Amino acid sequence: MQQVECLGQNIEIQEGQTCQEILARTLSGKKFKQTVACLCDQRLIDLTSKIPNDCRNMEPVFINSEQGLDILRHSAAHIMAEAVKRLFPTVKVTIGPAVENGFYYDFDFERSFTPDDLEAIESAMAESIAADQPFQRFVVDREDAKKFFAQHNETYKLELLEDMEDEQVSLYTHNGFTDLCRGPHLPSTGYIQAYKLTSVAGAYWRGDENRPMLQRIYGTAFADNKSLKQYLNHLEEAKKRDHRRLGPQLDLFSFSEEVGPGMPIFHPHGALVRTILEDFETKEHLRRGYQLVRGPQLLRRDLWEKSGHYQNYGHNMYFSEIEDTVYGLKPMNCVAHMLIYKSSLRSYRDLPIRYFELGTVHRHEKSGVLHGLLRVRQFTQDDAHIICTPKQLQDEITGIIRFVQDVMHVFGFEYEIELSTRPEKSIGSDQDWDRATTALQTSLDCMGLAYTINAGDGAFYGPKIDVKLKDALNRTWQCATIQCDFTLPHRFDLNYIGSDGEKHRPVMVHRTILGAIERFMGVLIEHYAGALPTWIAPVQAVLVTVTEAHNEYAQECAYQLQNAGIRVQTDLRNEKLGFKVREAQLSKIPYILVIGDQEVQTGEVNIRFRNGNQAGSKSLTRCIEMIQEDCQEPFKRGGMRYSFVYECTP
Repeated sequence: MQQVECLGQNIEIQEGQTCQEILARTLSGKKFKQTVACLCDQRLIDLTSKIPNDCRNMEPVFINSEQGLDILRHSAAHIMAEAVKRLFPTVKVTIGPAVENGFYYDFDFERSFTPDDLEAIESAMAESIAADQPFQRFVVDREDAKKFFAQHNETYKLELLEDMEDEQVSLYTHNGFTDLCRGPHLPSTGYIQAYKLTSVAGAYWRGDENRPMLQRIYGTAFADNKSLKQYLNHLEEAKKRDHRRLGPQLDLFSFSEEVGPGMPIFHPHGALVRTILEDFETKEHLRRGYQLVRGPQLLRRDLWEKSGHYQNYGHNMYFSEIEDTVYGLKPMNCVAHMLIYKSSLRSYRDLPIRYFELGTVHRHEKSGVLHGLLRVRQFTQDDAHIICTPKQLQDEITGIIRFVQDVMHVFGFEYEIELSTRPEKSIGSDQDWDRATTALQTSLDCMGLAYTINAGDGAFYGPKIDVKLKDALNRTWQCATIQCDFTLPHRFDLNYIGSDGEKHRPVMVHRTILGAIERFMGVLIEHYAGALPTWIAPVQAVLVTVTEAHNEYAQECAYQLQNAGIRVQTDLRNEKLGFKVREAQLSKIPYILVIGDQEVQTGEVNIRFRNGNQAGSKSLTRCIEMIQEDCQEPFKRGGMRYSFVYECTP
């Protein structure tokens, strides 16, 4: 007799009994209703499946768990595909997985889906859900599955089957719709209560830009309506904060089809924000003992072959031939930095050497993954390479982590840390990879920092620490990275003369603090919903006059503010005061200084803020002090290791 442990009980299983039958005996009615699948010895199976003969431990999977939500969303994708097929019989279905917070399904259809179509599809889904149709699983021979999908002209399913090696495959059927799928699925369609279709986008079949362009319908589903409502509100807030909308609205940047995708054009305000960020970073690097360098944009292909970039990263590079010589547009800055190091004989007394470059790089990203400033083809990294002795490595890594912590405090970001280990495609010896990984891990452990292991996601030349900041909507973004490299110093024959008079091999640390300036700006815009902190804001104050009679005094005030290093504009237009104030608020200008008869008489300005609050009339001197104190506040936050003040002028 087969025995299975379930929720602390040893249960005798009769042949042919299902998970559903056993869990109905061991769970309360409410808990059982929330159960959507079963874990048999940590293997997910359908709730209606027979218990495997070799199963020794069984657990319920609840609908609001991570695994339960994946099953819920994948089942919702099937219901959506069935609804689409019912409404549009000529459509061809492809694949429909669950993804983070939702699901999608890709379709091949002769015309574009419209918002009205999405509403109709949602209604058709509601019919299937109300019918509470069971999801039924069938295991069939692969050849029989091919015949079935060939009869229904589902060519994409046939291609998937051709690539499979299994002799048998599983199919799921509900409400007359059959799909190729490994499962598991919900017991029936009626388990879905809270769902919403959200958008339509284009997607290449299997992510290959040389294959057909499909239509991807996105949706989301949750265990209850409250969770769905919270998520939809979150999406609405994300739309309001979308930097692709706020950037042009605030006149920060734009993109042009004439220029090409992935190439941002920075307008005066955006270029000023960049300059402030870059100036801040340059000063902080100099204060920490870095030296400024700058490498060329084009380097011979031979160098990229020597570094391993050509073999491991060549598909992301741009190449050009000049006078029969092939050059590569740099995707990274490390090669030039190593050449600078090699230009002189180095002693152990010279180390560590820290090279810093705000280096513009180019990477051939596919058009389908480009996303505003967050994913571009040309960007500037706050890139640095530290060349040191093995004994200095630990202190250098610790110093970088502290640098990152300081900067995160300035911007008010929380963050997570990942340690990424050796990928399949890599260069270097096992010994060097072990030394590099140990160095990074030891630094994190010694500092008492929590981190997760991201197996196999290191750079091709070394393991790395990734710092992922959290924004106001609790989304994570890749920011700083610290990569430990024993391999490239060997490939480029980097040496230093040790205290023994002999040549020794240094270690190189690749690192960024903000990462790509463009991406960091995109994250900043969304984090602050366009209302950038006063010290970064391109315009810190605007002088707004009530009538033209106040313009002369406004210009005098503007002159004094400029002399104090404050970035100021004047709005002297013959428009209503309310209109001008509202426009300044929409422009996210931190300080709105109103001037009327009273302010001219008293020599003051009436201070309003972009959030609608007011400070009342203050002397211009006090107003300047308030703006300067506001600029300095981020640098005084608790927990910082260093005390420094950034000037208000860029």
